[in-house]
Amino acid sequence: MKKGRGPRRSGITPYIMILPAYAVYLLFVLVPVFAGLAFSFTNYDFYKKMDFVGLKNYIDLAHDAEFVRSVFNTLYYAFFTIIPTLAIGVVLAVLVNKGIRGTKVFRTCMYVPNVGSMVALSMIWLWIFDPTVGFMNQIVTALGLPAQQWLFNEATAMPCLIIMGIWRSAGYNMVISLAGLQSIPNDLYEAARIDGAGELKQFFAITLPMLRPTTFFLLVTGCINSFMVFEQVNIMTNGGPLNSTTTIVHQIYKSAFLNFKAGYGSAMAMILLAMTIVFTLLNFRFANQDNGTDVN
Repeated sequence: MKKGRGPRRSGITPYIMILPAYAVYLLFVLVPVFAGLAFSFTNYDFYKKMDFVGLKNYIDLAHDAEFVRSVFNTLYYAFFTIIPTLAIGVVLAVLVNKGIRGTKVFRTCMYVPNVGSMVALSMIWLWIFDPTVGFMNQIVTALGLPAQQWLFNEATAMPCLIIMGIWRSAGYNMVISLAGLQSIPNDLYEAARIDGAGELKQFFAITLPMLRPTTFFLLVTGCINSFMVFEQVNIMTNGGPLNSTTTIVHQIYKSAFLNFKAGYGSAMAMILLAMTIVFTLLNFRFANQDNGTDVN
C-alpha cells in the first residue's frame, strides 16, 4: 500500500512574489505612520529641534480652538457630503440602469469630475461662486435676489464646499452603485412584478437591501475621503472666513509646512488617523450588519 503524499512545499517562490507589494506598503505606509507617531512626541521643526516633549502636543491640541474648530468642520463636511452623495448615486444608478437613450453620455459626464484635477475643478468653482461675475450670482440676481459673497460669508462658505464635494463624488458613487445593480438577479424583479409590486416597492424591498454591500463600501471610502479633504479648502477659502472652512488636513498643512511645527502637525495627523480608524470600525460594526443576500 502506497503512502499518501504529504502537503506539497512551494518553497520560497510565493514569498518572493509578494515581497514587492509588502515592501511598498512598509516603505510608504507603515514607516511614515510610525515616524509621524514618533515626531508627535517631539518639537520637531524640520531643522535642528527634535526634543522629546511627551504629551505636550496633544495637551496643547485639546486647548487649541482653531484645531477644535477644524475637527468640527471636518465632521460637518463629511456628514453633509456622504449622505447626499450616497442617495444621489443610487438614484442616478437606477435611472441609468433602465437603459434610457443617452445614458452612456450622461454616465461619462457624471464621472468626469471624479478623475479631474482638484486644482482645475477648484478654479472652476471659484468662478461659479465669484461675488461679481460668478454664475451663481448671475442666477440669484436674475431671480431678483441680492448677490451673495458665497465664499466670504461664514454662513455660506462651507455649504459651497459641500456642494462641490457632492458634485465631484456623485458620479463615482453612481458607477459603483450601477455595478451593484447589475449584479442583482433579474428573477427577483420578475417575481415581485408577478406578485403585483410596483417599481417603488421593488426599489425598497429588493434594490436597496441587495445594494447593502455596495453602499457599505461607498460609506467607508466616503468617510475616509471626506476626512482627507484639503485641496479645495486650501485653494478656494484657505480655511476662512474666520476658520469656518478649515479642516484637520488644512491645519496639519499650516502647522507643519507653513509654521514649521512638524511635531505639532504630526500630533494632528495621529488624531486624524485615530478618527479614521474609529469611524471605519464603527461602519464595520453597525453599517455592515445583516449584509447577507438571502431574499425571503
